[in-house]
Amino acid sequence: MPVRTRDVVLAVLVTMVWGMNFVVIEWGLQGVPPLLFVAMRFALVVFPAVFFVRRPAGRWFDIALVGLLMSVGQFGFLYSSLAVGMPPGLASLVLQIQAAFTAVFGILILREHPTAAQKFGVALGLLGLGIIALGRGGDVSALGLGLCVAAASCWAAGNIAARRLKGVNGLSLTVWSGLVVPLPLLALSLVVDGPATVGYAVTHLTLANWASTAYTAGLASLFGYGVWNSLLSRHPAASVAPFSLLVPLVGITTAFLVRGERPTVWSVVGGFLLLAGVAVTVFGPKLTRFGRTVDPLAH
Repeated sequence: MPVRTRDVVLAVLVTMVWGMNFVVIEWGLQGVPPLLFVAMRFALVVFPAVFFVRRPAGRWFDIALVGLLMSVGQFGFLYSSLAVGMPPGLASLVLQIQAAFTAVFGILILREHPTAAQKFGVALGLLGLGIIALGRGGDVSALGLGLCVAAASCWAAGNIAARRLKGVNGLSLTVWSGLVVPLPLLALSLVVDGPATVGYAVTHLTLANWASTAYTAGLASLFGYGVWNSLLSRHPAASVAPFSLLVPLVGITTAFLVRGERPTVWSVVGGFLLLAGVAVTVFGPKLTRFGRTVDPLAH
């Protein structure tokens, strides 16, 4: 059954919220250490939602592991990357390499047997990432790029950990796994940035800091995952998942319009190969069955 117009609009709206999220994060980071900022975001994600969202089925260890990898690791590295100057538009693109990393981790950890499409997609995605790294402009530091790749790696590892929680609602998992985020990152920020810096930031929060936190927690996390998982519950994954490839397009466009970020030629070439690799890795095995192409909307 084709995806209804209403659901298409919802899917596009979520990708727009997620794509603009990168610029919003950078905007809100002014004056706040990145690890502390992630802790603030997830404090709002968890409370008061944890009192209204049912706990996901599964072991506490597995739920906490997803939170440590997908939230503490991914967003800790991502916010740190943006804090040291990684352009938000490029960050939205580089982070998509998580799909290729997920396939690699599945092979190494779960002993999965990759298809030819997955092998080709991973190789293409890594080639694109390599081109971005070698051709990065002077405004993209090696540290910023490395932290963003580390964020993608943590996201991929979190995907592998989440597979142990089969049939769990994504919003529920986001809220309850978020319980392990605020305190560890606050403690880490106190160690890395120092009590004086953290104390000053907490007592001098600006409207931009609060607005960014509200956007990332309320819209990007709770609204985004809530709508996205409701779409997945009503339609085949192959009909919904392709919309996620719009996220870097929205991220790059928003960064260009808001902060004048212009991608280099190498970033464009590398980004095209990276996204092509992601598309092949994720959708190649699903769209090709028994040597014929299947229309993803014809379910």
